[in-house]
Amino acid sequence: MISYLLALLFLPLSLTFIFFLRKRDSNSKKLPPGTSGWPLLGENMEFALLGPEKFIKNRMEKYSPQVFQTSIMGEKMAVFCGAQGNKFLFSSENKLLTSWWPQSMKKALLFPEFAESSLKQVSALQRGFLHDILKPEALKQYIPVMDSMAREHVDENWIPNNGVVKVFPLSKKYTFDLACRLFMNLVNPEEIKRLADPFTLVTNGIFSMPIDLPGTAYNRAIKGGKMVRDELMRIITQRRKELQMENKEIIAGGRDLLSKMLLVTDENGRFMSEMEISNNIIGMLVASFETTSSAVTSVLKYLAELPHVYYQVYKEQMAIAKLKGEDELLSWEDIEKMKYSWNVARESLRLTPPAQGAFRETITDCTYAGFTIPKGWKTFWSVHSTHKNPKYFSDPEKFDPTRFEGSGPAPYTFIPFGGGPRMCPGKEYARLEILVLMHNVVKRFKLEKVIPDEEIVFHASPVPKHGLPVRLLPHGN
Repeated sequence: MISYLLALLFLPLSLTFIFFLRKRDSNSKKLPPGTSGWPLLGENMEFALLGPEKFIKNRMEKYSPQVFQTSIMGEKMAVFCGAQGNKFLFSSENKLLTSWWPQSMKKALLFPEFAESSLKQVSALQRGFLHDILKPEALKQYIPVMDSMAREHVDENWIPNNGVVKVFPLSKKYTFDLACRLFMNLVNPEEIKRLADPFTLVTNGIFSMPIDLPGTAYNRAIKGGKMVRDELMRIITQRRKELQMENKEIIAGGRDLLSKMLLVTDENGRFMSEMEISNNIIGMLVASFETTSSAVTSVLKYLAELPHVYYQVYKEQMAIAKLKGEDELLSWEDIEKMKYSWNVARESLRLTPPAQGAFRETITDCTYAGFTIPKGWKTFWSVHSTHKNPKYFSDPEKFDPTRFEGSGPAPYTFIPFGGGPRMCPGKEYARLEILVLMHNVVKRFKLEKVIPDEEIVFHASPVPKHGLPVRLLPHGN
């Protein structure tokens, strides 16, 4: 009884002492201004209700235009703002920071064996290898395939009986079919559907509230993730058997990424396992599917809204088309002529960026703008601290492709693909994908929005609330 009473007496004293020590340690560091929000919930509700753009702008005005603290996804987080904040994060990779994904994302996307691993451990694929296979020189061979698939996609999906199509779901189909073809050489519609259906569950629920209960979007994302991994494991295992039976050099030098991944080794001569390859393909599908389909949709939205911009794009694309034979496919030289079209796409990426930013984790205490960001805190950079900031872009709400002429925007202000050593390696792939579809749509149709004031809502990326229905008007009508 005495021992029990002593424990009751000393427990509050011990807790008070620990709290005092932690508070003293915290006060010795000048943390970024901001708030942790509600206990347990943090500022998740505010982030969801306001959306990323308003959330960032609100806190930059309230706390600091350089860096502020918040609590999202159960993590203490420092949000870096402005061109200097972007530069600091992009140039500190692997020195002060390392890659990080929220646990809820890893649980939905990765095998359970990797759920507690760091992203470096998850991604056995060497980043240099990824850059090599996605750089312009390597992607040139894919342009005719992209053009052929885009033509087929427009013929089969963009010419319905009533002349009206929904752009966003069609863009998702185009980008996913293309990724399956170029990444894994999948062309069978049933095989693609076995990946596409559960993958849609993943992308629809991965950024929802991470409540794993039956009936929730997050629960469906977890189930969809397992179905995607099972199907990928089947495809990868089958391809490895084919490689063992066939001429490896011919297959590896062929068209798809999967064959190359099966034969690449690390510095110790070790091949990647099927699970590691699946992790990497899932990461690439997420990056190439949701964000690129959002980007394609936004570009076509602005072309439907702005006739003067559409006309300039049409002139450029038709000048290219008139120099081609009727069945001649696009080439790298044709893509390089699409300068105004790419400036239109870039202005669309500035105003409606498909990717909102990226997370990192501090691997040591670091100092920025006079504030200390403690080791273990998460960091976030966001496109919304610069893309519509009048400090960097005059009249920022105006759609003006000429911003990208000459030297273009100042460094670290236009960042739809990130920057530094971890700039999105798929940037060039996305550029080709967007321009090839622009070419095939614009040379066939004028676009007219069916819902002139359609609202843009935010899921994983910004998307039109009703899928952007447009009326297709063939030229000459």
